[in-house]
Amino acid sequence: MPATLHIQRITATDEAPDRWLYLLHGIFGAGRNWNAVSRRLVKARSDWGVVAVDLRGHGRSEPGDPPHTLAACVDDLLHLPRNGAPPAAAVLGHSFGGKVATLFAHAGELESLWIIDSTPSVRKPAGSAWEMLRMLDEHPGPFLDRDAGIDAVEAAGYSRPVAMWMGTNLQEGTDAAWRWRLDPEQMRALLLDFFEVDTWPSIVAAAEAGTRVELIRATRSSIVSSEDRRKLRELADRGLPVARTDVDGGHWLNADAPDRLAELLAEML
Repeated sequence: MPATLHIQRITATDEAPDRWLYLLHGIFGAGRNWNAVSRRLVKARSDWGVVAVDLRGHGRSEPGDPPHTLAACVDDLLHLPRNGAPPAAAVLGHSFGGKVATLFAHAGELESLWIIDSTPSVRKPAGSAWEMLRMLDEHPGPFLDRDAGIDAVEAAGYSRPVAMWMGTNLQEGTDAAWRWRLDPEQMRALLLDFFEVDTWPSIVAAAEAGTRVELIRATRSSIVSSEDRRKLRELADRGLPVARTDVDGGHWLNADAPDRLAELLAEML
């Protein structure tokens, strides 16, 4: 059974926009992490609205039933209109959400697909998100308060801003103790599938069906490799509607460059 997802609708006015952009966060995140970009976008383009999604097991969404895979995340999204959400005309995914967005675009007829600092390629499990699983295993809680949980993340070697962001995943229980709302085993399953799935065929299929593919690379991030960039150029040389734009900032472009991202979206949606 698909997971029931929590969504936030963001619009410039009380009137329903003409079209909707589904916005998908990265692993350990939530739709609200992208509010700075979403609000700037709808202010510039009131004809568009944003559906900020909490993916399964994240934020205020249900965990859903296993197996916890990218395909399961896509199935959750496909069921959103049946639960009252507006259908998507475009989709944007950051990091982990980039592969989910790509598979979702392959499954439907969308105007555009936005991949934000995410590789479509297969990789070995590694990186800061993979290492964060160790922190969850070693510091499962409970904690006396949110600050204690944030301190535990920082003590594990993460910066204060990252620790504070991760602290948004702590919730207070009925016993007044604070625990992670994230299930480490579910996060591990999702990440393993992310690393194992090649979404290049879905990019090709979506582009051949007429979906415009925009890959946004963060200049201070190594996520999008030189091989990824070469493959994208080859697709563009074949005449497919794919393009890459480099934006100055680190992997978390929603925090580093919200104005530039909103500007690109407003210009090109």
